[in-house]
Amino acid sequence: MKIVVIGGTGLIGSKVVAKLNEHGHEAVAASPNTGVNTVTGEGLAETLQGASVVIDVSNSPSFADDAVMEFFRVSTANLLKAEAETGATHHVALSVVGTQRLQQAGYFRAKQMQEDMIRDSGMPYSIVHATQFFEFAKTLADSATEGDTVSVAPIKIQPIFSGDVAAAVGRTAAGAPVNGIVEVGGPDTFQLEDFIRKGLAVHGDPRRVITDPQGLYWGASLQESDLLPGPGATIGETSFAQWSAQQ
Repeated sequence: MKIVVIGGTGLIGSKVVAKLNEHGHEAVAASPNTGVNTVTGEGLAETLQGASVVIDVSNSPSFADDAVMEFFRVSTANLLKAEAETGATHHVALSVVGTQRLQQAGYFRAKQMQEDMIRDSGMPYSIVHATQFFEFAKTLADSATEGDTVSVAPIKIQPIFSGDVAAAVGRTAAGAPVNGIVEVGGPDTFQLEDFIRKGLAVHGDPRRVITDPQGLYWGASLQESDLLPGPGATIGETSFAQWSAQQ
């Protein structure tokens, strides 16, 4: 089965391609680096020829509110149109656990729009909602740093290894469309403060991490459990301790 992975040269996409090929599928990495651009449409129709499944794990190059909204609007529209024209029968997209609860933040408004476009397209689909990746603890810290102090919201998080996200996306793509959401999270739940502190320690980063009752998450205020997956979520195999020991 030919499966095209949009964003297939990135952190998640490259792992998805490798895992699918290991299981005997013909997985094709598609990104601007390979001559496929979902915003301009360059190379899209040619790459999708003969593909049964299209996986979209791409991301906007800019997280500014207007730019990220425009990226997902144009990219998703072009992708769904090309899929319909080339005969793909399953659209798989990677999104974020809690997207519908994070609508104060422009990035998550854009992800919600992307999900709505997929649902309304008539294309059989599956949306994989993943929790935050282990690898992004430092990025989270950077977004909440002033001076040498990181101030984060008093919320819980259930982070996951990117390889376990890729495995979940691959399994979903190889199966029948669920026409709904599949959730995936890591095996351990942390207070956000503890997760970021542990993540910074992996990099030898000495910044101080504190909890701020008024703290935001990418610009959104949250309830304590808004970032946690719900009952029935798939749980990744790799713990943070296992991952950090290998870094």
